[in-house]
Amino acid sequence: MANRITLNETSYHGAGAINEIVNEVKTHGFNKAFVCSDPDLIKFNVTSKVTDLLDKEGMAYQIYSDIKPNPTIENVQSGVQAFKDSGADYIIAIGGGSSMDTAKAIGIIIANPEFEDVRSLEGTAPTKNPSVPIIAVPTTAGTAAEVTINYVITDVQKKRKFVCVDPHDIPIIAVIDPDMMSSMPKGLTASTGMDALTHAIEGYTTKAAWEMTDMFHLKAIEIISRALRDAVNNDPKGREDMALGQYIAGMGFSNVGLGIAHSMAHTLGATYDTPHGVACAMMLPIVMEYNQDCTGEKYREIARAMGVEGVDDMSQEEYRKAAIDAVKQLSVDVGIPTKLDAIKEEDLDFLAESAAADACAPGNPKDASIEDFKELFRKIM
Repeated sequence: MANRITLNETSYHGAGAINEIVNEVKTHGFNKAFVCSDPDLIKFNVTSKVTDLLDKEGMAYQIYSDIKPNPTIENVQSGVQAFKDSGADYIIAIGGGSSMDTAKAIGIIIANPEFEDVRSLEGTAPTKNPSVPIIAVPTTAGTAAEVTINYVITDVQKKRKFVCVDPHDIPIIAVIDPDMMSSMPKGLTASTGMDALTHAIEGYTTKAAWEMTDMFHLKAIEIISRALRDAVNNDPKGREDMALGQYIAGMGFSNVGLGIAHSMAHTLGATYDTPHGVACAMMLPIVMEYNQDCTGEKYREIARAMGVEGVDDMSQEEYRKAAIDAVKQLSVDVGIPTKLDAIKEEDLDFLAESAAADACAPGNPKDASIEDFKELFRKIM
């Protein structure tokens, strides 16, 4: 079986990268942008950093801001109608994973109207046409949605999130500008950063991992581990490094999948509206402990990438513990809680069944039963 790698056509990195958007719009001959961005980014003049560039060049656009932190089927449906009404021919997604996931779903449905039932996109839907062209401008350093072939939508009615995997949804252009992330508060910087670390570690240990994606993931672990604490303290170099590290992680996991830390995080987000990065951070070390017997020597390389010294002199048991402890310490250092009070014993059957059905679960290096999931959830109660 061949290993596939799908990446953006073009990506720009570094402070001031958003200035390249105008040139790309001209080069592609786009006429009107459908700007997907959430209300807070508009309120705090983050979105305007991009729309001001469009205004200066007299480029037409319409803003769509009906976007929630965990985007819903209804958000997508209203967005599809708004796009049709706008006369736009491309999308600029400005924000975190929520804005970009909403934009991806809208773009796919517009290009593939036979999938207008949003639920029909779950899993690997057989869409035929590439999405409406998307220029993705992340404002958080975590989801890497600007370089992935995945997006996640919440089904409020069924209290679940579903993952959509489609090479047709990848933005054609990614603009990773740390200046767009400078207004992120500490808590959001921490949680999105831990989401990025979870991407890197799960991608590195997933069943489909191979040499090229291992290269991405190990470099991402190294960058994120050294930069996240500084980024949380709003150090410019830390923010710039996190912007790059999370993108590199996305280059990897988008092509090989994730594991049950993400399956469980999706379930917690859908059930209790837990912020995704917080849920990932809580579950990651617990899942690493669960998976450790199926990871060969990989935890040694994780520990090394996280800055643990002396790993070559450690036994397998020691370096596996060192890797898990390094993750726990980073999470504590950036202020992530270790317990979720909302979980109740009577919820465990539903939580476990939802996590087991999640699209990320099959990639986990160790198969988990319903009882396994229940025990793992109990560890954060």
